[in-house]
Amino acid sequence: MLNLSTPSLVPPVQFNPKIPQSPNSRFTNPCQLKPASNNICKSECRTERGIEFQTGDTFFRQESATGRDLGVLAASLYKKSKGELRVLDALCGCGIRSLRYLVGAEADFVWANDANDEYRRIISENLSRVVWRGLEDERRWMVTHFDANRVMAECYLQREFFDFIDVDSFGSDSSFLRSSMNALKLNGLLYVTCTDGYTSGGHRPCQSLSAYGAYVRPMPYSNEVGLRMLIGGAVREASVLGYRVTPLFSYYSYHGPVFRVMLQLSRGKLVDHRHYGFIGYCHSCGNSQAFSWDELGHMSCPCGDSKVSKSLVVSGPLWTGPLHDAAYVTQMLNLAEQWGWVGNVEGAELEKLLKQMVDESDPKLSFGYIKLDEVASRAKINSPPLRIMMSAMHQEGYVASRSHISPNVIKTNCPMAVCMRIAKKLQDSCTGE
Repeated sequence: MLNLSTPSLVPPVQFNPKIPQSPNSRFTNPCQLKPASNNICKSECRTERGIEFQTGDTFFRQESATGRDLGVLAASLYKKSKGELRVLDALCGCGIRSLRYLVGAEADFVWANDANDEYRRIISENLSRVVWRGLEDERRWMVTHFDANRVMAECYLQREFFDFIDVDSFGSDSSFLRSSMNALKLNGLLYVTCTDGYTSGGHRPCQSLSAYGAYVRPMPYSNEVGLRMLIGGAVREASVLGYRVTPLFSYYSYHGPVFRVMLQLSRGKLVDHRHYGFIGYCHSCGNSQAFSWDELGHMSCPCGDSKVSKSLVVSGPLWTGPLHDAAYVTQMLNLAEQWGWVGNVEGAELEKLLKQMVDESDPKLSFGYIKLDEVASRAKINSPPLRIMMSAMHQEGYVASRSHISPNVIKTNCPMAVCMRIAKKLQDSCTGE
């Protein structure tokens, strides 16, 4: 266990009290919840997946519940496959994620850390409601108030590694990437965050370059670029350390906005840079394409007869590979069904999200998406219905899928010119021409 008496970690540390065990205790889920205390009820009480907690004056977004659902599903799958789950919640806020990892994912141990020591009472009271029975008498959670990078650096120095690290950071602060990888077990899971939609939209290319090593310019699918920028930054940091990371799922939410990616860390650098390169979008023809490192200085769009054109916008280097692992997301969906999180009215949005992630994982689909409004504008027609447009693309042999990132767009390998032809054909058939 980490030596918390070292000079570098001087603020007070709070553990959960040891709980006397009864030899006759038998529970299917070893984690039980105490009733809410009067102190909790005096603060603002909320409930998420049946778990009651308080938020007080901490920064909290109810809209982020879906991101927390995804994190708990991934953590639970890890626990089921490895038999052990030790979690570090590096920027825990009010502690709801830590609480959900303890209860929902049945984590063996959770370290809840937040630099603001004014949150101590709220975090501690939330986690104090967790009672473990039928297990050995040992501590299950800990609350500290240190700088997150300092915590993870100390863990690395003392070889105290975690199975799952959640870094719910703000803005485009990428300083946590390397320190979190150092504190993570091999094949462990790292849940990273970016909330800087202005930078991912290409409006601050120097900021994206300094934070993630990518010069990002405005593109029509900027929110997907935000996810690829975050993954690409992680790929770069992992490579420096002699590791590689694989995205298991990537999630965008418009509130914030919030970009969240679940990464798995493994030994060995990228075999090649096939999925780490440059993305180009041509304003003239509307098509996108990937460029490798070998093509630097020779980037052009086929519509320009291989000549350099101002209509071609290039961003990178970014992650150009799959955003999700289809098999892994399918496991998450199956687990959500077992828990009753989907298959009903309340779970419709989560079920839709996970199924769209599976569809987006088709290996024939490239990066980016096509906006139907852009197709209609270029073809000078009304925007076609999305479902009918996708069906027509399938009939012509193209792959097409909805995107969880935006409602009126299509991920497809169909060129823009063909999309325009299909859209015109659909309108002509509707007007009887």
